[in-house]
Amino acid sequence: MNVKRAYRFRFYPTPAQEQILAQTFGCARFAYNAMLRLRSDAWLQRQERVGYHATSAALTVLKKTPEHAWLNDVSSVPVQQALRHLNTAFSNFFAKRAKYPAFKRKDGPQSAEYTTSAFRWDGRVLRLAKMDEALNIRWSRTLPKAAKLTTATVSKDSAGRYFVSLLCDDAVTAKPEAAGQVGIDLGLSHFAILSTGEKIASPKTFRKNEVRLAKWQRRLKNKTLGSKNRAKVKKAVARVHAHITDARRDFLHKLSTRLIRENQVIAVETLSVSNMRRNHCLAKSISDAGWSEFVRQLEYKAQWSGRTLIGIDRWYPSSKTCSACGHVQGKMPLSVREWTCPECGTHHDRDVNAARNVLAAGLAASAHGETVSPVLL
Repeated sequence: MNVKRAYRFRFYPTPAQEQILAQTFGCARFAYNAMLRLRSDAWLQRQERVGYHATSAALTVLKKTPEHAWLNDVSSVPVQQALRHLNTAFSNFFAKRAKYPAFKRKDGPQSAEYTTSAFRWDGRVLRLAKMDEALNIRWSRTLPKAAKLTTATVSKDSAGRYFVSLLCDDAVTAKPEAAGQVGIDLGLSHFAILSTGEKIASPKTFRKNEVRLAKWQRRLKNKTLGSKNRAKVKKAVARVHAHITDARRDFLHKLSTRLIRENQVIAVETLSVSNMRRNHCLAKSISDAGWSEFVRQLEYKAQWSGRTLIGIDRWYPSSKTCSACGHVQGKMPLSVREWTCPECGTHHDRDVNAARNVLAAGLAASAHGETVSPVLL
């Protein structure tokens, strides 16, 4: 199976490269914001829709003006790609997949996308347009030998780290069929409870770093706006956030890869995370868990590996149904962690029982030939 696959690496630019990248980020951000303003004003003032080609023509005119001649100092490809990204953002908005496009900020994460005409790749080193030296990339893994690079996206996060994401056409082969089948019940005290009885502890990456983050945020609040000291403390806050994100992503990737490797069929409940976050008592813990990202990883890894991922209806009473005889209990508050079935007398751990029911429901749906749709959270 041929797929588009991205490989992300960290790199360390030279001072000259850092300056060129800063200019490129600024030009791409300016083009995006200027054309967003143009499209918004056209609709608000004249109810006129402006498309990609019109914004491209407007950018060309803008580059010819003396006050915007600096737009020509960097490669034109990332600037042009910014307009394509804006057009995609509007398409997602009109399709009700995303909110209205927002203006990009100078102090937020930055990115610039280079297509094949704006970079050179010989299988070992990567050179971007307007740069004499190759990027000093830390190759944490090997690219496929037959991979054909289509884009190179350079980004800088709020912590000041530089990354390059290489998108390539890759051939993915299904893994050998596995013997395991597993149902997954997602939770907060334990991140995942498996139908095998295994309980996987939640990493609670945000909770573990909450005190350190709060300390730096208090210092940031007391710094003068626009001062160098404030900029230093702001970067320290960003580093803590980056550490939290990296630790959570590492945990999710390792767990999802292990489950895909060991099991041929995986069943998991669909959850409306956005609605669950409305519970202010649990919102922070739910966001810290990263359920949506976990299921997203399971989805694409299952597709690549030839596994079956089944989403179970969120209203299915998995916790209240006896996995031994099928009896459905009445009300069962969250405080009840263990219960005994009044019909067959089987004693259940609430979460393990729910995971077993999720697996049973998934296998039943698959056996009856029902369409198994991607799990959406």
